[in-house]
Amino acid sequence: MRVHLDCHLIYHVQSKKSTYTLEEAKRKLEKYCIYQDRCHKEIEQKIRDMGMIRQASEVIQMHLMEHDFVNEERFARSFAKGKFKIKKWGRRRIINELKQREVSRYNIEAGLSEINEEDYEQTLEETGRKKFETVHESNTFKKRKKVADFLLRKGFESHKVYELLLVLERENIS
Repeated sequence: MRVHLDCHLIYHVQSKKSTYTLEEAKRKLEKYCIYQDRCHKEIEQKIRDMGMIRQASEVIQMHLMEHDFVNEERFARSFAKGKFKIKKWGRRRIINELKQREVSRYNIEAGLSEINEEDYEQTLEETGRKKFETVHESNTFKKRKKVADFLLRKGFESHKVYELLLVLERENIS
């Protein structure tokens, strides 16, 4: 099979449903990127799912970057801000999720800069306090472990979690 990067040529797609011209694929991926900020890894996966050949994939990715449909720094910033504000994730979880998406260290730092330190501390305290009040466990150590595990899964730093637990336990004793 000969391969041409011509807008009129239809590329073979391994998907059962559709075949796409290069232009159709570009438009479909533009819409995909407009709906929500995407990282390069998500774009590559979507192109693979569409069954596009490597040469077409490169052309599409360049097009999306040149026209600012894909911007990894913007993605990292919106991802970090959204996951913190909506899901109440801590920095560790955000960093790990961005690393899984193969976002560069520079862009991860840019994303984390979107999180205000006061808001971060307040969110940790509110989330920890709420969980502490809802865990019904008579054994203090088990209760501490349940709350700590919850906050650590959310991605908050261990030293901050344990400091908060000490405060909450002192308040609970008083």
